[in-house]
Amino acid sequence: MAKKEFIFKGKKVEELKQLSIEEFSQLVTSRQRRSLKRGFTEAQKSLMKKIQKNAKNIETHCRDMVIIPEMLGMTIKVHSGKEFVPILIQPEMLGHFLGEFVMTRKRVAHSSPGVGATRSSSAISVK
Repeated sequence: MAKKEFIFKGKKVEELKQLSIEEFSQLVTSRQRRSLKRGFTEAQKSLMKKIQKNAKNIETHCRDMVIIPEMLGMTIKVHSGKEFVPILIQPEMLGHFLGEFVMTRKRVAHSSPGVGATRSSSAISVK
């Protein structure tokens, strides 16, 4: 079974990598287009410099950075509020924000209730 080639808005990955940011912004949704049209913040510019240098171990707080074709295949560590979580950028992520792929809240996993938490626990001696 042959692997299906990824196509984003009618363009292949190789074609996407040749596009400028202005041309790519015409392919994404309006929210991302507006973000790209406004230009990058200083933090986003420093992230782009690291990406263009193909630096290893890139860590960033820029959760609002739009994923562009230049980032494909890279592993970027995005801050979750507590730690940096590594993300491998895949073609399906194009046009999304980095923060969408790193959860800021953990799943709540409750253990058994403590002493005094239920009515029946008052009958148990607390020695």
